[in-house]
Amino acid sequence: METGWNSPPEAGEDVKWEWYAVSMSLLTETQISDELATVPGWTRDDSSIRTVTERADFRDALLYLGAVAYLAETAGHHPDVTISWNKVTLTLSTHSAGGLTANDFALARQISALS
Repeated sequence: METGWNSPPEAGEDVKWEWYAVSMSLLTETQISDELATVPGWTRDDSSIRTVTERADFRDALLYLGAVAYLAETAGHHPDVTISWNKVTLTLSTHSAGGLTANDFALARQISALS
């Protein structure tokens, strides 16, 4: 079982640290629906979840992606990333498990706290 602290780069006033202990088992449809309610702005796309964030410009998109990278490295879980000028698309799925796990939603909540 994998465990760890999942925290943002500058954990502070409005950001909550999240402890996760994940066995890397796939979530059920009900669990996925429940978890999606905790990550506004994220949508399901088959066996993954996705969000598109629009930033001020390309530089701001890269700075935002740097913060996402920090969170991903801390969690040991990495999104697929696409940048189109000021739009950053992040897609999360636990490839080793073959779909969505609690790790995906734990990281999505941390990423959402960056906005």
